[in-house]
Amino acid sequence: METLIEVNKKEVNWIIIFNITGELDETNADKTFTSIYEGIGEFEEKKIILNLEWLKYLNSKSIWYIADIFSNIEDADSKMYISNCDEWVNDVLELVWITTIVPTVATEEEAIKAIS
Repeated sequence: METLIEVNKKEVNWIIIFNITGELDETNADKTFTSIYEGIGEFEEKKIILNLEWLKYLNSKSIWYIADIFSNIEDADSKMYISNCDEWVNDVLELVWITTIVPTVATEEEAIKAIS
């Protein structure tokens, strides 16, 4: 049975923001990140924010996907931020050093300001 997850995409001032709600695990990570990659399209000249305010769990595969997206963004001289992490999600991302690689801020507004 697939765990419930929802990804909503919006654009603000040429910035693509993905709001992720639910839990990312083995049952939905591939499908979820396939839709995010499709929502990004080409990585050149992109500004991406992953708003994780409503994400309550993520597994190691999801962390790998986040790192891969950032690697593609970085290779294309584009920008990416993570915002609004739940305390548990933030602790996991800190534990695996993602927060030292991907700029992480407290709010979506901070991310928009920093990425603009």
